[in-house]
Amino acid sequence: MTIRRDMVKAVSRAENVLGSSVGLVVEYLLSQINPDGGFSARDGRSDLYYSLFGAEALVGLNADVPVERIVGFFYQFTGLESLDIVHLASLVRCLADLSQPLGSQLKKLLIRRLSRYRSADGGYDTKIDSETGTMYGCFLAVGLCQDLGVDVPAPDKLLGCIESLHRPDGSYANDKSIVPGSTPAAAAAVTILHYFDRPVNGSTLDWLGGQFLPSGGCLAVPAAPMADLLSTAVAVHGLALAGVPLDNLKEPTLDFIDSLWNGRGGFYGNSADATADCEYTYYGLLALGRLG
Repeated sequence: MTIRRDMVKAVSRAENVLGSSVGLVVEYLLSQINPDGGFSARDGRSDLYYSLFGAEALVGLNADVPVERIVGFFYQFTGLESLDIVHLASLVRCLADLSQPLGSQLKKLLIRRLSRYRSADGGYDTKIDSETGTMYGCFLAVGLCQDLGVDVPAPDKLLGCIESLHRPDGSYANDKSIVPGSTPAAAAAVTILHYFDRPVNGSTLDWLGGQFLPSGGCLAVPAAPMADLLSTAVAVHGLALAGVPLDNLKEPTLDFIDSLWNGRGGFYGNSADATADCEYTYYGLLALGRLG
């Protein structure tokens, strides 16, 4: 399996929890497609990053995806000049979700573009020519290589970068300059280690589980003022990949996710958010699928 396939599989299981409301989610996601075929960001404009979440959510829900309507939006970016590593990964993942072929020349170009984001320590960053990698950069690179069907170059160096971001309390930080760990970074570390068949420290799993509030939902960092849907989804997904039982988290977390449902097929990011979007709707589905 790969990062993308496991997440799509988890999203597909959200139907077990949503029941008849699946139709509302599909209608909402389809409503986010603009005339140019891209999915809408929060400002209403088509965006490649948001389009990833919209398209993959539809695929995961086994919806009738309007491929001919949307695929042209993705192919306009295959020149790659304007794309950073986030959008490179988004493009490749979108095309993989839609079962669209990549020519050999484009594949070679993508690999060369990815290599620009390799940091001096063997990890990957979201910036070019960095001395040290970040957890997010490494996560994007691993997923991108998986979707291209190629091995990560010098994987031991990447794993060494991951280990350098491990903190004494079991958490992981996104980069070396950050002292406290975060839920997204720890969940990404657990995910990467899973696909490299490397053991995960028990203290990391304990730390991740400890970020869940008794009332439901997961904090991005211990000092966060409220739980958020992204952190909740990636923590649940990471714990599930590591084989951690989710029974004790299930009911309060489902209640938390339900509190962020807008009633029209979308999800908000947190209790203070008033705007649903494709990204948080995807994370809502991911969390529901893992818990359901």
